[in-house]
Amino acid sequence: MATSHFQQFLHDATTPAADTDSPLGPDCLYGLYTSWCLLQGVKPKRPAVFRARMRLCGVNVRKGRLRMKGRAAADYILSSYPFAL
Repeated sequence: MATSHFQQFLHDATTPAADTDSPLGPDCLYGLYTSWCLLQGVKPKRPAVFRARMRLCGVNVRKGRLRMKGRAAADYILSSYPFAL
């Protein structure tokens, strides 16, 4: 079975974090997704579609235990906090 772009996003930009006190919330996870899409040249899906596809991938966007990683994480952080530098 082919890997969906949502599965590829999870593989490229997230990692499980069972021991973290601050996992990604729904807004941050979607923001990370949009950063990943920008880097991949893919048009992001609407938030409702994103949430539905995350459920199909086994991710609860409200209670998920994920951390960000990779290029999309750097892009998301820099675009979210441009004045932190």
